[in-house]
Amino acid sequence: MRGGYVYLLSTMKNGTLYLGVTNNIHRRVQEHKTKLNKGSFSAKYNVARLVWFEYFEDITDAIQREKSMKKYPRQWKINLIEKDNPEWREIVFPVTNWG
Repeated sequence: MRGGYVYLLSTMKNGTLYLGVTNNIHRRVQEHKTKLNKGSFSAKYNVARLVWFEYFEDITDAIQREKSMKKYPRQWKINLIEKDNPEWREIVFPVTNWG
């Protein structure tokens, strides 16, 4: 089975948050940045800065993690981001063949 990512996007430090899951984080972040889905939450609120992610070997584990995280309060997600990224710096991947 293919791996997957759970990720958090933000507009800025302590800004609007978006929680998602994907099997290709490079492609998905680009889709958010280019507002591929014009009517989506992330496009409407301009949420496109990757500030946290977690990788799972099995996409079903990533999906389960995302579902459980959706139930957690905002402050829990903020604490998760700030544990590894206290300045909320955008995570940028090197340019590669993202397929």
